[in-house]
Amino acid sequence: MHQNRFFRSLQITGIFLLMCGLGQAGEPQVFGDYTVHYNAFNTDTLQPKMAATYDIVRSKNRAMVTISVLKKTDSGNKPVRANVAISASNLTGQLRTLKVREVNKNNAIYYLSEFHVAHEEMLNFTLKILPEGSSQPMTVSFRQKFFTQ
Repeated sequence: MHQNRFFRSLQITGIFLLMCGLGQAGEPQVFGDYTVHYNAFNTDTLQPKMAATYDIVRSKNRAMVTISVLKKTDSGNKPVRANVAISASNLTGQLRTLKVREVNKNNAIYYLSEFHVAHEEMLNFTLKILPEGSSQPMTVSFRQKFFTQ
């Protein structure tokens, strides 16, 4: 039964990331026993029901980052809680620190951050992640261009 809950949590996390995945998903980053999955996209690509379920405002001028952290265990990969900080800078160097919220639903754990974007805005993201029970912080960097028209 525990294994069924685990696979269900992975399925829910995967469905959320795939449904959100109309943006550009980053290649999962592996740090020892941990794997970080991340994605950035405009919120208007979300299905209305999903946006309502997660209290996300759908708009062409809003974007979001999703992050999930999985830990390799003897019984497979397991979602884990983490301290997650996200910063983003545009090409002129203006820095934004993004507010992150944790969603822990049906044995799936992921992190969401919503923010405003301008048409053709290019953002350089830095994700700083410290999994619960770990002393080794992980950093993921990626670049994403957003279109609002």
